Amino acid sequence: MAGRPAWRHSGSGVVFREVPGGTFRMGLSDAELAAVRAIERDGGVEDTLEPFFATADEARPVREVRVAPFLIARHPLTVAQVRHWLPDYEDEYAEEDSTVARIEGDLDDLLAALPFRLPSEAEWEYAARAGTTTLTFRGDAKPDEDQLLDDFGDEARTAAAENAFGLAAMGSANEICADAWIPGFAGAPADARPRPGDGPRTVRGGAGDLHPWQGCDEWLLLLSATRYEHADFTAVRPVAPLPSR
Repeated sequence: MAGRPAWRHSGSGVVFREVPGGTFRMGLSDAELAAVRAIERDGGVEDTLEPFFATADEARPVREVRVAPFLIARHPLTVAQVRHWLPDYEDEYAEEDSTVARIEGDLDDLLAALPFRLPSEAEWEYAARAGTTTLTFRGDAKPDEDQLLDDFGDEARTAAAENAFGLAAMGSANEICADAWIPGFAGAPADARPRPGDGPRTVRGGAGDLHPWQGCDEWLLLLSATRYEHADFTAVRPVAPLPSR
């Protein structure tokens, strides 16, 4: 697929890509904040972005994180893939079996049935950035709706939506992570472990879940550093151990 190594899980058809290990600067940087300000200043927003800037500290301070190599699904689980583990799964949000599954009450059952795990927040952001330090892997320009992808039945469209790690649609669906929701990164581990705790988990992405966009600056949900707490439905992009060499 697109000239990159891939592993397919037998039965479910979930395709995994290998993410190389390394270190990265995790969180919403001063340069990224300046890039958002520049978009606002140039008139590229529908409304004031003060609510975004008011919650910026929830993705700060920026810190260096070490990430070990891992496998992560090429895209969030689709309805058909979820039904491999939950045959009776129904999805009121999905139009096709190849559409991202938006999971509500079945989340605990799915996580218990999966032979995989959720990514930590650090793993998710590292995978989304794919070596970049900009707002999205495509740069500091304001993301447009052409960066969204919800259905993975078309291989050409899926391949076109991949970043440098071969991962498609990072930021489109609201993807749940293993970490408990804790505002800010003060005291967070530097080795990509998930932060434990009670309460809701952390979610990344979600711009596609508000499509068609209503002019509420939904593009901010596509930013690699955007994070918030899980409330309703969610998508799942599982992580698997590296295969034996």
